[in-house]
Amino acid sequence: MRRQHRLDQAADSDAEAVRHASRIVGLQITVASAVVVFAAIAAVFLFVLARVNPGELFELIPDQNNIDISADDLLIVATFLGVIGIVLSGVMSWIITRRAVRPLGEALRIQRAFIADASHEMRTPLTVLDARLQVLQRGLSADDPSAPVVMELRRDAKSLMEVVNDLLEAAEAASGRSRGDVAVVLNPIVELAIDSMRIAGQDRRVRIGLDAPEALASYLPAASAHRCVVALLDNAVRHSPDGSEVTVSLRGTKSMVLLEVRDHGPGIQGISPAHIFDRFARSGDVAGGGGGTRTGFGIGLALVRDIAVRHSGTVTVEQTSASGTTIVLSVPRAHDRT
Repeated sequence: MRRQHRLDQAADSDAEAVRHASRIVGLQITVASAVVVFAAIAAVFLFVLARVNPGELFELIPDQNNIDISADDLLIVATFLGVIGIVLSGVMSWIITRRAVRPLGEALRIQRAFIADASHEMRTPLTVLDARLQVLQRGLSADDPSAPVVMELRRDAKSLMEVVNDLLEAAEAASGRSRGDVAVVLNPIVELAIDSMRIAGQDRRVRIGLDAPEALASYLPAASAHRCVVALLDNAVRHSPDGSEVTVSLRGTKSMVLLEVRDHGPGIQGISPAHIFDRFARSGDVAGGGGGTRTGFGIGLALVRDIAVRHSGTVTVEQTSASGTTIVLSVPRAHDRT
């Protein structure tokens, strides 16, 4: 019931957004029509002014039949017809725009329904998986060599649950509702993400180092922050040569928290750095053995950008060259955000 209520609220929000877009477009068309109509009236006035003596423009001359109606009558009729034309064009543009954007509203509704349904369906198996891991963990002795692995599996299952919850929160935020701001210290989240990604670089001896001299907080939700760091590290590790190091730096300014991820790969190739955050955008094959032939599906960095923008932040390529690439994620610092 709660999920259906959220869907109904999101649908109402989408419908209101479509109506608002219709009004804006209709207003713009009306204004454009008004400009055209008044320009036509001005042209008529100038034409009459050019054909008639200015002194006789607004007075009737007896026994003169060369003008059937007076100029002021002509202007009144033209103005009246112009106003009628503006009103009709505004109404018609509003109706046409409503019909044109109706499929967009339906697409938004389907998208939110898919996100909610997929997230709901994923929650149940993840909850069952976590419960089974708990049972397995309880049956292991403290000195069992598989105990750390089971603990990491439980941590991964929890991360997946947080991703599912984050998807639902993102859908609610897009419909104008979000949970209250909660300050989150990013340091342990970054450390957890680094621990999760170290295994990805073990085969090629890619090390991940962290430089975080102070504790920094932001209102970026923990699950979103973890997803961003993992995506940035996944991109850096995949494009790093064997035996190299990926450096993660966490520092703060007066108003922002900056997360910097630097690799020593061949740099961005085959695509403009400005487009690597586009969905499904991929750079060329990595060089020097970094990451083999796996170049990803071009979704991870797009998700980072979406999360950053959603929380008033940015993600940019600070530099890229043959000696490596540096990507910086910037989000508002907690104590400065009101």
